[in-house]
Amino acid sequence: MIKVQNLVKRYGSNYALNDVSFEIGEGEIVGLLGPNGAGKSTAMNILTGYLSSTSGEVYINGVNILDGPIEAKKNIGFLPEQPPLYPEMTVTEYLNFVYELKSCELEREPHIAEIISVTKLGEVKDRLIRNLSKGNKQRVGIAQALIGDPKVVIFDEPTIGLDPKQIIAVRNLLRTLARRHTVVLSTHILAEVQAVCERVIIINKGKIIADERTEDIVKTIEDGYRYKVKVCGPAREVELALRKINGVKTVESTGERDLDSFSYIIESEKSIDVRKSVFNLCVSNNWPIIGMEPHGTDLETVFIRLVDRSDGVSETKKRRK
Repeated sequence: MIKVQNLVKRYGSNYALNDVSFEIGEGEIVGLLGPNGAGKSTAMNILTGYLSSTSGEVYINGVNILDGPIEAKKNIGFLPEQPPLYPEMTVTEYLNFVYELKSCELEREPHIAEIISVTKLGEVKDRLIRNLSKGNKQRVGIAQALIGDPKVVIFDEPTIGLDPKQIIAVRNLLRTLARRHTVVLSTHILAEVQAVCERVIIINKGKIIADERTEDIVKTIEDGYRYKVKVCGPAREVELALRKINGVKTVESTGERDLDSFSYIIESEKSIDVRKSVFNLCVSNNWPIIGMEPHGTDLETVFIRLVDRSDGVSETKKRRK
């Protein structure tokens, strides 16, 4: 659905994007991450046709966005960080305005009614946009992106400034949209990517440094898996037994005690998942496990490690030059 080949955007001698390539298939929901100045916004602006590239190609549903910009943009719905709303219009008036602006050919009334239903704007459809809550304004922004039933919808920071209840509602809406659309989500909120996205693309200094399914992103760091395990059993004996499990790299007792249980941090060799082995060991020794959770391998930790590693490589190259 989206194909990016060798994309470069240069400003003088500075590269906002440097030889970026990736593909996103139909129905995927993908998170685009990166620190400030990494090239995320540049990439999104090129994908949506707001900005031209220095070199490289972008295809939306098989159409080159430079060769056929109008046809390509018919397949794109875009919600920028600041929704392009007209506060003096009602929700319905605004969606009709966007319908005409996009020269939409779908039957107007049922199409707009469906979008209002999907975005749950029915109760406020006749209210002025300026009188809406922040959450409902964001929904209107999403609704305008859906006019024309585009195959690709791209959202830039869709939950910024929302309260926790509104964030959950928007996240649920994004999951719903993925049933009919390819969704690209750019955000600084890493928990949002974990909650919504199937795949993560991380950009730093204009280059892709990771492109993995969300559940596999931890494999891109050099360390193995790490888990915090709480086990009921004799502390020293449990620790020694855990160390002997094949694939276990280190075992560290945290010193935490909860009644007759003790906590341990287990780190495995790279790409080895030892959870089943830990479970089987404890069962065979009649040591109940009352807790096991990932430790230090959440998306935030992985993101920081990958960016730091990428920055380190860049600095090394500079020194060599």
